[in-house]
Amino acid sequence: MTHTTVDTNGVRLHVVQAGPATGPLMLLLHGFPEFWYGWKAQMQPLADAGFRVWVPDQRGYNLSDKPAGIDAYRLDTLVADVVGLIDAAGVEKAIVVGHDWGGIVAWWLAVTYPERVERLVILNVPHPAVLSGFIRRNPGQLLRSWYVAFFQLPILPEWLMGRRRGAMLARTLRSSSRPGTFSRDDLAQYRTAWSQPGAVRSMVNWYRALIRRPAARRPSIRVTVPTLIIWGIHDRFLQRELAQASLTRCDDGRAEYLDTTHWVQHEAPQRVNELILDFTAYTLSRPSSRI
Repeated sequence: MTHTTVDTNGVRLHVVQAGPATGPLMLLLHGFPEFWYGWKAQMQPLADAGFRVWVPDQRGYNLSDKPAGIDAYRLDTLVADVVGLIDAAGVEKAIVVGHDWGGIVAWWLAVTYPERVERLVILNVPHPAVLSGFIRRNPGQLLRSWYVAFFQLPILPEWLMGRRRGAMLARTLRSSSRPGTFSRDDLAQYRTAWSQPGAVRSMVNWYRALIRRPAARRPSIRVTVPTLIIWGIHDRFLQRELAQASLTRCDDGRAEYLDTTHWVQHEAPQRVNELILDFTAYTLSRPSSRI
């Protein structure tokens, strides 16, 4: 694995790279409160299969730039970061894999720039247009999403989560996952990332921007690229029905349900890797389209 920085959309992102430079580009986008390390079980197997794997710390996280203000974390801006990564790789398209918030960015990338996405893989997060309507009809999901409202408060969320080097975030990871999913060494890595100056504030600003600075309206919010949804059915934050509802927004999509929590790629890494490889293997026999 190689650690480097890539300039994109006015920020510099820390990106971990693996695999052959001539392989099909695959971007792995992490969610909250993770960073590139959240894909540690996927990177090498995907690279060994022949993919050119890029795993960024998204803006605001770990070693990437952390611009101030809520406006810097609008969904359209986060998508533009990913388009810039694809440009920096010198290719027209990438396979895009996203978990949690990384999945929201991946969904919206496929909506707004379908010509830049070869295939889309989503882990445990619904299409952005699905969640708001689902919450209005389903009080149970509203209760599960309480933290989104909490994050709209000024100062308090980042103060609480930043105390004692992210002790509250570490407890959340452990309590929402199967025992042993996150080891003490894993949590030490996460706490170092959360302790980077400005990181927790920036991470919370993703949620603030989602509510206060919504993405620009689109003529269509359908996903036209082939899509695979991988969903851990014991997710404490998101109900499994959201996966099926998201498929109704896809022209060519299917879902695979796994016996895991929200942290599906951590708890079932081998199966997740198999599903990604099966879904994308055909691209290995095709030359990458370069720009």
